[in-house]
Amino acid sequence: MREIVLVDCPDEVGLIHRITGVLERARLNIESNHEFVDPLARHFFFRAEVAATTPDATTLAADLRESLAAVLPRAARVRVSREERRPLVVLASREPHCLGELLLLDAVGELPGRIVAVVSNHDALGELVARFSVPFHHVPVRDDAPREAHEAALEAVIDPYAPAYLVLARYMRVLSPAFVGRRSDRIVNIHHSFLPAFAGASPYRQAFARGVKLIGATAHFVTAELDAGPIIAQDVIGVDHTYTPERMAQAGRDVEKFVLARAVRLVLEERVFLHGGRTVVFA
Repeated sequence: MREIVLVDCPDEVGLIHRITGVLERARLNIESNHEFVDPLARHFFFRAEVAATTPDATTLAADLRESLAAVLPRAARVRVSREERRPLVVLASREPHCLGELLLLDAVGELPGRIVAVVSNHDALGELVARFSVPFHHVPVRDDAPREAHEAALEAVIDPYAPAYLVLARYMRVLSPAFVGRRSDRIVNIHHSFLPAFAGASPYRQAFARGVKLIGATAHFVTAELDAGPIIAQDVIGVDHTYTPERMAQAGRDVEKFVLARAVRLVLEERVFLHGGRTVVFA
């Protein structure tokens, strides 16, 4: 079983030597590693996949974190996680393309996580989800009930699954700051435009009105500010003057599902570091 070691801290001379020294003393072999220094912030990022070389090699995450912290700057953030398929809950509304891509990847073993439930504010996707033998929960929105009541009902469904992340697969509801705050850095969303352009509703109509020649999709962490969270992955495709808003939306769906799937992989494989309002991604 491999462990993933992640470090970020203010840059100093000799950091890699110190980290690899700890790993060597623990008799852990580095099978893959990446490092990066932000030249403006002078901040260091390190990710390594390590495996035990002997049966008695140190593999306890807490011990490894403690040993690494002892040789790194006081402000260092050290994480050690085991390579395993962690649980996901996917939230969706009516559109099937992003949800369907994730379900298919999970079903064939190509998603480094497990979709343990799908929750929707509509019942339209229940039949699709049932084909993959995944629990489906319909949590409708009542017009006469406050948003807090709906989110409380969501949490009552979600919390027993103890998901590592929530994935918003075209979940067309704005979540409250309180709901997001309880899951800080653990909600991934797909937005159907190349942020920061065309945030908010109807981005394809906004793009059509501006006569853009590229449309895209953005996967990002959810924060209290709408469509402004740190970006994980993006992609674009070309369009031209013959595209209507509807044709743009149709073309954009392929980009959306691939970008969201890529972002979920990156997050689950611990390849994403948050750094202020930005991310460092070791792809």
